[in-house]
Amino acid sequence: MERIVDIATDGRHLSAHRGFLVVAEDRVEVGRVPLDDIAAVIVHAHGVTWSTNLVVALAERGAILLLCGSNHAPVAVCLPLDGHHAQNGRMRAQWEAGRPLSKQLWRRLVVAKIRWQGAALAAAGKNHEPFNLLARRVGSGDPDNVEAQAARRYWPLLMGEDFRRDRGADGTNALLNYGYTILRSLCARAVVAAGLHPSIGVHHANRGNAFALADDVIEPFRPLVDLLALRLLAAGTATVTPGAKRAFARLIALDLPGESGTTTLTNAVTRLCQTLAGAFQSGRATDLWIPAPPSALELAGLDSLLVEP
Repeated sequence: MERIVDIATDGRHLSAHRGFLVVAEDRVEVGRVPLDDIAAVIVHAHGVTWSTNLVVALAERGAILLLCGSNHAPVAVCLPLDGHHAQNGRMRAQWEAGRPLSKQLWRRLVVAKIRWQGAALAAAGKNHEPFNLLARRVGSGDPDNVEAQAARRYWPLLMGEDFRRDRGADGTNALLNYGYTILRSLCARAVVAAGLHPSIGVHHANRGNAFALADDVIEPFRPLVDLLALRLLAAGTATVTPGAKRAFARLIALDLPGESGTTTLTNAVTRLCQTLAGAFQSGRATDLWIPAPPSALELAGLDSLLVEP
C-alpha cells in the first residue's frame, strides 16, 4: 500500500538518493523510504528543507509534496504536470463541461456525502434516520443547500451540542484538519492520475483554490475522518499527536465495500476520479461511480487504525 510520509520535526533535510527519500538532520541520515512506495509527503514543520531532485522524483512517480500551516490545513502543493496518457482530451472535456452536467455531478456527490454522514452516525450509535430523507431532497446543483442543512444536524449529533467546526481552532478541529489534509492529498493525487486538473471543480470555484476538484471529490469520504477523530477522542487523544497522525495515515488503506468485493479507500478514490473523467467526456453524470456507504460493521475497522502495529 502506498504510504503517507509526514515531516513534523524542524531542522530536517529531504533528498532523493538511489530510489529512496532520505531524511537527514545535521547531515546525518535519520530515515529513508522507497520513493516508489510514497503517495504523498506532507510537511508540517517550518524549518524543513528539500532538494529539487526529490521533488522531481516524486512528480515522476505521481506523488505530491504538500505543505501545511500551523493549523494542519494545507496551504500549498506540488503536483506532477503529466498525470495520464489521455490528459489533454480529459482536461479539455473537463473545462468544456456545461453547467447542467456539473450540477448533476455535484448532486451525486452531495447525496453520497449525506448518506455517508448517516452511516457515520449509525456507526457511532446516533440517530441517522433523517439523513436518508435529506439525501432524497437534494436537487441538481443542490439549490436548497441541503448539504448545509445536513451539516447543521450532523455535527451536534456526532461531536456534541457544543462543537463548532472551525478550521483555525485547536483540539478536535485540529484533528479534523489533519485528517482532511491526508484525505485531500489522496484526492488531489487521484485527480491528477485520472488526467484531470485539480483547480477546475464541478462546484468549488474559488479563484485562489488550487484544489477545487479535489475538494469536490473529497466530500463523500469526509465522514471517515470525522468518525476516526471521534474514536481518537474516545481513546483519550485530543490533539494531533504522532499516534493520531499514524492513525490518519493508515486511513488510506481502510477496507471498504466494492462492487467486486472489498477494496481500499485509495482504490475507491482512484476509481471515483477515473469515472469522473469518463463522465466529463461522455456528458453523462450517471457515469460517475461513488461507493455505497459502509455498514456499521465495516466501519468498525476504524478501530484497528488506532492500534500500533
